[in-house]
Amino acid sequence: MAFKWKSAKGGEGEMSFLEHLEELRWHIIRSFIAIFVLMLLAFFLKNFIFDKIILAPKNPEFITNRLLCNLGHANIFGHQLSIDALCINRQQLNLISIKMAGQITTHIIVALVAGLIMAFPVVIREFWMFFKPALHENEAKYTRGAVLFSTGLFFIGVLFGYFLLAPLSVHFLSSYQVSADVVNQINIRSYIGTITSICLATGVIFELPIIAFFLTKIGIITPTFMRKYRKHAIVVIFIVAAIITPPDVFSQMLVCIPLLILYEVSIGISGRVIKKKEKEHKAFMDEDKSETATDHAT
Repeated sequence: MAFKWKSAKGGEGEMSFLEHLEELRWHIIRSFIAIFVLMLLAFFLKNFIFDKIILAPKNPEFITNRLLCNLGHANIFGHQLSIDALCINRQQLNLISIKMAGQITTHIIVALVAGLIMAFPVVIREFWMFFKPALHENEAKYTRGAVLFSTGLFFIGVLFGYFLLAPLSVHFLSSYQVSADVVNQINIRSYIGTITSICLATGVIFELPIIAFFLTKIGIITPTFMRKYRKHAIVVIFIVAAIITPPDVFSQMLVCIPLLILYEVSIGISGRVIKKKEKEHKAFMDEDKSETATDHAT
């Protein structure tokens, strides 16, 4: 495979396979450096990361918990609501560590996950800079802003998981009991695993429009295909929502609604890509016919 690339002098050439691998290696190295630096930053910000972010969703004063409780006791058109079920995470949840090195390993893992999340814009940009030379000039122009758009979707997904799904999951899973004789003693690793998996999963899932864009560009999917299999996609969305949320209808609908919206947005994006490709193909054919007619005339 050979990619055209611009040299330091501004000229164009073709990269050999080994040069291609060397270029990829440096993009990967820069991505790992960004992750490592931000991981160190997160490691030294231990108190803020744990007390203000990781452990916050289990506290009654967390913004989502307070808003839901206020909503359950709001005064609407002169009628005072009394929905105590919306007052979640009211009971104190004590976390335990059952291994000698449990807290230090937890600290390292959390720092790594935080570094991955914070370095996401850098990683996306590095891989975009690697693939960009393979695009035609009009394709590169059409995909301008892809890094910013994909980064925005990822962070929206992470925030959605953190502020909406995480407190609901913590409340449901920590308060669920099979018997009054069984006491929940939650391991901190289990708690953090739940929070991080939810946030990372929703961050990746919210990249659906970007995935649809590139799959359409390379001809794997079309808007017609996505409309035809919309019902199948809805089933898959409900399955995904059931996997990443606690088994209650409210949480699953919170995930399903934005995912269904993202799917419809993806159909629109796929349609725009197809129209663009058809327009370029038509322009190419008209130009080819024009050149053929000119040759015949001469």
